Amino acid sequence: MNILLGTGLLLFVLALFTLFSYKAPQGMKAMGALASAACASFLVEAFHSAFFGDVLNIGFLKQVGLSNGSLGGVAAAILVPLALGVSPIYAVLIGLSCSGLGILPGFIAGYLMSFVVKYLEKKLPGGLDLIVIIVFAAPLTRFIGSCMTPIVNSTLLNIGRILTSASSTSPIIMGIVLGGTITVVATAPLSSMALTAMLGLTGAPMAIGALSVFGSSFMNFVLFTKMKFGSKKDTISVAIEPLTQADIVTANPIPVYVTNFIGGSLCGVIIALMGLVNNSPGTATPIAGFAVMFAYNPASKVLITALCCIIVSIFSGYIGSIMFKNYKIHTAAEIRGEITPNLEEVS
Repeated sequence: MNILLGTGLLLFVLALFTLFSYKAPQGMKAMGALASAACASFLVEAFHSAFFGDVLNIGFLKQVGLSNGSLGGVAAAILVPLALGVSPIYAVLIGLSCSGLGILPGFIAGYLMSFVVKYLEKKLPGGLDLIVIIVFAAPLTRFIGSCMTPIVNSTLLNIGRILTSASSTSPIIMGIVLGGTITVVATAPLSSMALTAMLGLTGAPMAIGALSVFGSSFMNFVLFTKMKFGSKKDTISVAIEPLTQADIVTANPIPVYVTNFIGGSLCGVIIALMGLVNNSPGTATPIAGFAVMFAYNPASKVLITALCCIIVSIFSGYIGSIMFKNYKIHTAAEIRGEITPNLEEVS
């Protein structure tokens, strides 16, 4: 029952974020900034704290990672206003007001305050706007973020706890659901790093997310190569970090998402059966997701599992390219307006 509840709530959250991305004012830009905030905070924490600190025992780098990881809310509250066109000084003011808050409360506060600050900048004369924003915007930002914290803790973090507790009772189902879902999210503008960080996933669910996304690099490389979505540079980029090719993915959602769900589910089952764990939330990313696994599991088990994930991911990429070989796709050249006219037709 718990696994059905957790899965249902997770899908509901994903639907809300998808709706926000496409329907909210500048929602896509805001979600992109949230992903960037996850990179600047949790990705640095994963590398320096979990890998260099815990695996290699480098104390200084562990402190670097912990420092960045504790400022996810600040990063989101700065990067979102910047993405929405707020002046850098006001973006930093908003961000610093969210010190100590989580990444999602910081994201919400930064998003809402962006419109408030832009309105004040437009309506107030120069000089006066700075004073008004300092006096009113900073405390309002903190108030919004503080109000959102208990809501986030009682919803998103609770989903993470449900999924974590359910992972031991039905590991195969958990592997299918989380492996497929998080891998699909990794290719979407939502960002798998941001999602797993907001859910606070640890243990087996986070291990499934991390290594499934790692395997998706090889799957997407094969899929992009066979389907000819873009240039060789685009194909390499999507393998390193899927978010870099979000425009291609969102223009071809069915072949990319279906293939990623298949491959991610297969990887998730393998990871669940191997009993791997990962106690670094927000590390559902190809390179860091693989690296941090050595901090919590025997190296031989990590390498064997990673190799199995690579094999099934490559297989899934080929299967996806066969399934959708006659599917009408939109290439990077079309999307980005790079198509040059046929010289024979012009003449």
